Amino acid sequence: MRIPIPHQLGREEARRRLHARSGEIAGLMPGGMAEVGVTWPSEDRMDLAISAMGKQVNGSVEVGDSAVIVEFELPLAFKLFAPMVRSAVEANARKLLK
Repeated sequence: MRIPIPHQLGREEARRRLHARSGEIAGLMPGGMAEVGVTWPSEDRMDLAISAMGKQVNGSVEVGDSAVIVEFELPLAFKLFAPMVRSAVEANARKLLK
């Protein structure tokens, strides 16, 4: 799943906000029952390792000049919920950028 989140912050400000608030990601997960690991392998890429309901989802966030791109592959068990997941990711990514 690839989800672009447009912003008007510029790359540096978007990166700064994501760095500052990346510790809040686990609290934004529905049900609050997820464990989230965050690493920054490069200046503009945040990697995510999310564990929830016995499943592991790995993803990334690429910071761009006018958009943040969230990418991950949903496990087969969650594919049915893809529209709800997309909506939640969009809303929560916007919260992190505020």
